[in-house]
Amino acid sequence: MSSTTLTLDQADEWRPAVNPWIIAIAVTLATFMEVLDTSIANVALPHIAGSLSAGQDESTWVLTSYLVSNAIVLPLSGWLSSIVGRKRFYMGCVALFTVSSFLCGLAPNLPALIIFRILQGAGGGGLQPSERAILADTFPPAKRGMAFAVYGIAVVMAPAIGPTLGGWITDNYTWRWIFFVNIPVGILSLLLTSRLIQDPPYFKRRKLSETRVDYIGLGFVALGLGTLQIVLDKGQRDDWFESHFILTLAIISLASILFVIWWEWRQKDPIIDLHLFGERTFAVSNLLMFMLGFALLGSTLLLPLFLQTLLGYTAQLSGMALSPGGFVIMVIMPIVGWLLSKYDARYLLLFGLAMLSFSLFHMTNFNLQIDFKTAVYARCLQAVGLAFLFVPINTAAYAYLPREKNNAASGLMNLARNIGGSVGISFVTTMLDRRTQKHLSDLTSHLTSANAQFQANLRGIAQNLIAHGTSPANASKQAYAVMQGMLQRQATMLAYLDNFHVLGYAILAMLPMVFLMKRTKSSGGMAVH
Repeated sequence: MSSTTLTLDQADEWRPAVNPWIIAIAVTLATFMEVLDTSIANVALPHIAGSLSAGQDESTWVLTSYLVSNAIVLPLSGWLSSIVGRKRFYMGCVALFTVSSFLCGLAPNLPALIIFRILQGAGGGGLQPSERAILADTFPPAKRGMAFAVYGIAVVMAPAIGPTLGGWITDNYTWRWIFFVNIPVGILSLLLTSRLIQDPPYFKRRKLSETRVDYIGLGFVALGLGTLQIVLDKGQRDDWFESHFILTLAIISLASILFVIWWEWRQKDPIIDLHLFGERTFAVSNLLMFMLGFALLGSTLLLPLFLQTLLGYTAQLSGMALSPGGFVIMVIMPIVGWLLSKYDARYLLLFGLAMLSFSLFHMTNFNLQIDFKTAVYARCLQAVGLAFLFVPINTAAYAYLPREKNNAASGLMNLARNIGGSVGISFVTTMLDRRTQKHLSDLTSHLTSANAQFQANLRGIAQNLIAHGTSPANASKQAYAVMQGMLQRQATMLAYLDNFHVLGYAILAMLPMVFLMKRTKSSGGMAVH
């Protein structure tokens, strides 16, 4: 039956031929694999650099190249799907991601690995938007919350699992297996997708011969987002705008993005449909998704780093401290999906923001003596907030958009989360470094010969060293070194607390934004299109 012969009621009543939950699980497989790959390679960089005879700074392009191509494809996915068909586009992305993962594992040198990572990022960039659009069309509004809960479990858990899994694979096998593990998942996803998924009858595929390609918009989108991702990824390492390279890219990125906004707003057939932001619920949802990515990836970076560098945890043990939070998300997200069918999504968002902010402020009570249970409890508190945010934000975003805009909306939502995550990581790493220096300077200013407590501590350390066989002359010198190490730890600890404070206030500031969203219908979880 062609789409032209369908009435509006028939289109609304369309349902896939198979159980929609099987479709949800099938498409979530590939998305989990893709999100996992954004973080799994981080811990393997030293091994990759050593194996391919590359410098540590050069090896970071393995991460940057993936993020750049991923960011470029995300907002274009809706437009590409409309030309080749959503199912074909999704399967093409899975195939490209799987094949490029295999090539990454075989890469003989660093340039080849970077090229294959660019292809991998391009394939991965189309997966999440396509999955969200598939879920939005497969499930009626009343069940969308539960469907997005399944999707949310994959997206939120993968960044937490990635570093631990990557470290375990690298330590026990070789870094190449962090790419090879994608192959069976990708093949399974392709088989399931080909058999289970179909484009809905109201999805109108455009003929390329009849489509005017906006090459100017396409080029500037790629230039703007690509340079922005490089700036965010390399900025802290190159001391931000003290580097001419970073400054130049930042100017290019800003000018390109401003031009894209002006250009795309005036186009009849834009690459990115910015008019979607005219619907205020969708616009606020994107802002909240940006901040969710900001807090999620920022804190996911800080917690294991804190546990490993200051408390001496191994990578595996720090991963185990984060894992219970993932199980909390798995349990709570389906409950949130059910609650969406009963209550206004805004109430759930208010609770989620308050809980996430509270969990971050709770982390400001950390010290250098906290035990494993304290770290686990803090992460579980944070997981509750994340669970109450991810599902309502995703569901609310589509509430007042026409169905044919689902693909374009998905690309923009995923772009907001990814850019938010990149900004969050850049922000916390920069702040951690700068605030550590500030606190170290402040603490050192109090250590003078007139400070009786400082002198007493030095004598106590020296006496302890002498008792363990160090000569009196060397003990005095080593005591200063020990004291310097203690000051460095304390300064770094204070910098972590500063980060948690800022993240907490940033999330708290989002509470008023919820009231700008339109009221949703509790009878179906969301308003009907």
